[in-house]
Amino acid sequence: MGLLDLLLVAVGLSMDAFAVSVCKGLNIKMHPVKTGLVAGLYFGGFQALMPTLGYICGGTIRQYIEAVSKYVALFLLCIIGINMIRENLKGECKETNGALGFTVMVPAAIATSIDAFAVGITLSALNVKIFLSATLIGTTTFLIAFVGVWIGHFFRKSVRKPGRNIRRCLIGVRIFIMG
Repeated sequence: MGLLDLLLVAVGLSMDAFAVSVCKGLNIKMHPVKTGLVAGLYFGGFQALMPTLGYICGGTIRQYIEAVSKYVALFLLCIIGINMIRENLKGECKETNGALGFTVMVPAAIATSIDAFAVGITLSALNVKIFLSATLIGTTTFLIAFVGVWIGHFFRKSVRKPGRNIRRCLIGVRIFIMG
């Protein structure tokens, strides 16, 4: 897996965090820098942690699946894509607010990074170096979440139902990107 491939995976994985970050930005009245940094740290940190955990779990079963690793990768990524499509068709979207507390951000960060765990298993099956991968995924997510807060804050007054409408739109974009 090349660096460009890995970057595209990182961008795809960060789309949920971007959607939530835009909603955070839409719901804050001031301090977009602080909100952007906090959102970026939570989302980027969990997006780096989850593929690492998936890689470790995948490493324990690698010897059993190495012969079929490309099929396992295809299967896991298809499950992730199907889940995203299902969420979009059902219209599952949780309203979000500008709160940045631990009890708000940790569940949001975990929810937006579950798919990164499956990607970590895939990376293990493909023998990709996890340190570079996790660092790139976490950094990309941090930057995209930070920018998402700023975008949401900028468009705050122009959207009537910001959380629901923008999240649906961004999930559709994510499905298109991940294909």
